[in-house]
Amino acid sequence: MRRRAFLQALSVLPSAGAAWGCRREPARKDGRTIATLWFSYGGKNREVLLDLVKRFNESQPSVRVEATFQGDYFEALAKLRTALAAKVAPTFSHVVGEVVPYLAEAQVLEPLDGYEGAEAIAFVPALAQSGAYLRERTGSSRSLVAIPFNRSTPIMYLNGSILEKEGLKAPRTWDELREAARALTRRGEGARWGYEVPISWWFWVAMVGQAGGTLMGDDGDPTLGGEAGEKALAFWQRLVHEDKVMRPPPGRDYNAWQATNQDFLAGKAAITWTSTAFLRYLEENARFPVVAANLPYDVRPAVPTGGTFFTVLRQAPREEKEAAWSFLRWMCGAEQTIEWATRTGYLPVTEPAVQRLRETGYYAKHPNDEIALSQLAHVEPWPWATELFRIQRDVVEPRLERAVFDGTNARSVMSEARAVARARVVRSR
Repeated sequence: MRRRAFLQALSVLPSAGAAWGCRREPARKDGRTIATLWFSYGGKNREVLLDLVKRFNESQPSVRVEATFQGDYFEALAKLRTALAAKVAPTFSHVVGEVVPYLAEAQVLEPLDGYEGAEAIAFVPALAQSGAYLRERTGSSRSLVAIPFNRSTPIMYLNGSILEKEGLKAPRTWDELREAARALTRRGEGARWGYEVPISWWFWVAMVGQAGGTLMGDDGDPTLGGEAGEKALAFWQRLVHEDKVMRPPPGRDYNAWQATNQDFLAGKAAITWTSTAFLRYLEENARFPVVAANLPYDVRPAVPTGGTFFTVLRQAPREEKEAAWSFLRWMCGAEQTIEWATRTGYLPVTEPAVQRLRETGYYAKHPNDEIALSQLAHVEPWPWATELFRIQRDVVEPRLERAVFDGTNARSVMSEARAVARARVVRSR
């Protein structure tokens, strides 16, 4: 139901004219311009963000950022669409990368190129808008509408104690992962799964790249990786149904992610794939050494980027948008970028922050963080496609979940998914 409600809420955005017609007056309080921020972080990430917002508010007398939690990523997106239609959207928010093309092409995002200092921010290329999307690398003149902040990649975590006891190393290929999962699985009393991963689009996309495929052709055709997409799904099915060494985590969406993390922390899964964003959480809560490693591959190393970008809503009053920009520019400073990355596990998004962390010896003391950073060399950028998030949520992810659980032939599942995805792309043109 959650997935269906999300898609219904995002099915139509207001036209460009409606989106910013009838402008409201800028919000002010105690002589300050108020910039409203909607965010989706929970737990420790929320704590760190609110600490940074508080410090920014205390650092100057002109702007006050008021941050409000709006549920998980997709609940917040549904609320954002409704607010845009009602012309009561916040000044700025953050959205997952797959949704940025949709919002940008609907012209509801503020172009930020002309804001003071925007062109001078030295973002890490793979994490910035300029490197996160395929069409961005073709020299297009698309406006800057997305500022990277909580950016991540999928990564492999291993239970260091179990690994040492069994005399194994982190697997580098899919074949080695399969062998390690077999060796690490225990049945009966003290049962343990060798491998666990949420059955999620994001990890499947990583495997599509690792098997040599891409999500879309140069002409925008949603190939879903072709044979590589089928191979990725079939690999999971083999581990679940044939080898019986991989546990499909219970629940869907973020419930599956939480279940995977808890199984890993409880020692019920020796190897897991999840986000770099959980690095600090896992390290701080595990009763064993957590070992991070690059994702294993089939024919080539590959990872997608994840997390969200900050976006300023075009319908907001100019004064509020400038206030939001002052906060975003401050957040991109090395000190704030470092605090966010080191306290959460998300990747530092600016080159000065990375350089300072290297110079201070941070990565020497925190090798897991350096592994996460090293994976950026293998980032596969997303296609700039307005239907990408619908293909993710409505077409691919539910079919992956069903196929892994019931073992339906991978080729037929992905063939059906491609047909549905192509029909959606055709309708959107």
